[in-house]
Amino acid sequence: MAPHFRLGVVAAEPSGDRLGGGLVSALLEREPALELRGIGGPELGALGLESVCDIHDLSIMGVEDLFRKLPNALKVRKRLIRDFRRDPPDLFLGIDSPDFNLSLERRLRKSGIPVIHLVSPTVWAWRSYRVRKIRKAVDRILVLFPFEKDFFEDRGVPATFVGHPAARETAHLSKAASREFLDLKPNGKIVSVLPGSRESEIRHLSSPFVASIRALAEVDSNLSFLIPFVSDRIKEQFLGLTSLEGLTQRVQLVDGNARECLSASDAALLASGTAALEAALVGCPMVVAYRVSGLSYRIATSLASTRTVSMPNHLMPVPLVPEFLQQDATTENLVPEVQRLLADGPDTKRMRDALGAIQRTLNLDTNNRIVDAILDTVQRS
Repeated sequence: MAPHFRLGVVAAEPSGDRLGGGLVSALLEREPALELRGIGGPELGALGLESVCDIHDLSIMGVEDLFRKLPNALKVRKRLIRDFRRDPPDLFLGIDSPDFNLSLERRLRKSGIPVIHLVSPTVWAWRSYRVRKIRKAVDRILVLFPFEKDFFEDRGVPATFVGHPAARETAHLSKAASREFLDLKPNGKIVSVLPGSRESEIRHLSSPFVASIRALAEVDSNLSFLIPFVSDRIKEQFLGLTSLEGLTQRVQLVDGNARECLSASDAALLASGTAALEAALVGCPMVVAYRVSGLSYRIATSLASTRTVSMPNHLMPVPLVPEFLQQDATTENLVPEVQRLLADGPDTKRMRDALGAIQRTLNLDTNNRIVDAILDTVQRS
């Protein structure tokens, strides 16, 4: 009987859980006797992980979440350190969630446990001082975007560019097939609206996004909308904060399937984050918005070293995705930009061409590259 391969993992965001699900599936093909311990969501749960807590309880975004969720997050992290030190895994893999994972990783690595971190924090954009912490915390960092590898290696952190698994997972999607999958009419204009996967994002963006839907619907009676939700919890929060009265014939609420919704759409209005990258990978022109508390925004801007926030803009030679932050994320700003994309003129074509280049660059055998790095690190330890 083959010995167990024991993997410690923390994926404390829905996007990290999806990444974890893909790479663990690939790891299981090489290490069938895999034992998982740590934190994850439904994707990792389906592969055998019994998460020590609900990932939404660790999702901290902005100062308001910090005070509300930090005490419990610290208790969970202390428990993980204790458990992993008492019964060490063969390797610990932290997936994204740097504010939670890096301190955990540093302590585990100091105890002799090999550590890999997957998904670079945006240290190239803000809080660059975190590179020192990363250098102490990890044996290797696996980055999803090509420019990040050079950034880290120039600063003494071993790094491997693995591509993004979502690029390969979405390469087969087309507008016609996605509309058929979602049982949508093949013709007609569709806008996907994604107000976020975190509770704080829903709090700040639901109102301006629904107001934008109303304004767009008033101007074009043939326009319809898709709103995909990452979980029932997020959908319930959204519906508790907004009213879709008078829009039920125009708006379809979708459980999951965000990628298919974006692929089926002519344009998207979305929160900056994973959704923007997924829109890029399926070639959906987009408008990005983001809001946090005033204090969080002031802190973020004081530490920022870049003017753009959405990943597609960082991957383009010239930023083409409109971004509206804080007080600029208003119906008056968002609606004209969505309408411009729906007009399907030269600007829309330029954006689609740039998005296609992103898909080609990131479309690698990512999950197996990650598994290679995991097994190589364990072998060297």
